[in-house]
Amino acid sequence: MNINFYTTLYIAYLTILISACDSGDISEDTSEDGNWIELSDFEGVIRSGAVGFSINGKGYVTTGFDGDERLKDLWEYDPEKNFWVRKADFPGVARNAAVAFVADGKGYVGTGFDGIEELADFWSYDPEKDEWEQIADFAGTARYGAVAFSINNKGYLGTGFDGNDLKDFWEYDPSTDTWTQKVSVGGSKRNNAFGFVVGNLAYIGGGIHNGLYEGDLWEYDPVADIWIERNDIDDEDTGGDALIPRQHGIGFGIGSKGYLTTGSRGSLLSDTWEYDPETDSWHQVTSFEGIAREEAVSFTINDLAYVVTGRNGSLRLDDIWAFHYDETYDEED
Repeated sequence: MNINFYTTLYIAYLTILISACDSGDISEDTSEDGNWIELSDFEGVIRSGAVGFSINGKGYVTTGFDGDERLKDLWEYDPEKNFWVRKADFPGVARNAAVAFVADGKGYVGTGFDGIEELADFWSYDPEKDEWEQIADFAGTARYGAVAFSINNKGYLGTGFDGNDLKDFWEYDPSTDTWTQKVSVGGSKRNNAFGFVVGNLAYIGGGIHNGLYEGDLWEYDPVADIWIERNDIDDEDTGGDALIPRQHGIGFGIGSKGYLTTGSRGSLLSDTWEYDPETDSWHQVTSFEGIAREEAVSFTINDLAYVVTGRNGSLRLDDIWAFHYDETYDEED
């Protein structure tokens, strides 16, 4: 037996095995960047498909579906006291799959599904007065499963489902209570997409169209009113795995980075990704540590993101988790 031949063959095999392990297959990523901490449970009933927003250091959750009924109760979260208190109920019809954004110190909630039809009404919430006021109806078609966010005290809403998937995009000016149509989101129509804002730019990606998961990411500049396609986490640097394609995922911006977590793509997802607009690159961080879910909501307060409620199959949830992007994973938390 030629010992040198078999020794050489074994070394070659180990080299191939090590290379395969270092090939950048992101599905095996064990990043410990970022830490999730569970907080005091949401005190409203379990739900999915709610909306969340934050104003002046407090978080808010309203609407949603508990598996039997659609909801309209509003809850305020105080992160300093780790405590929830009920506020004035949302005055519109109970609904799920609505959207929310914040502009000029008020929260705005609208669109959604009441169990029978798509909705287009919109309402503003004043946290100082704990009062709601109806504003101009959304000027696009009634819909649910859309994406909304705010930049420079203006609200933006696009995509969703009105009987067909959509890609139109609208701007709301609270100073005039008017909606203006803007350039449509790039790529395909979609519903149940995710979005986040970093600085003065917004990003929309993922979602589903004609039964197919969308895997692209688009950047919106409200000054130029243009969309530019960005990195979609599906290139040779990540081993070719496409992880944006998902529906009901959560997007949020913290500081100079955007984040994507949870959702579903055939099965439920818990992976969490950080997007750097400066380098147009994605980096996997610590996976969401709660039960895998979709149709959760998020809000951000003082560089912390909070993920609340959601659905795992028929199980609706009422837990809340805070994501500390600048900490290292701690299994004891």
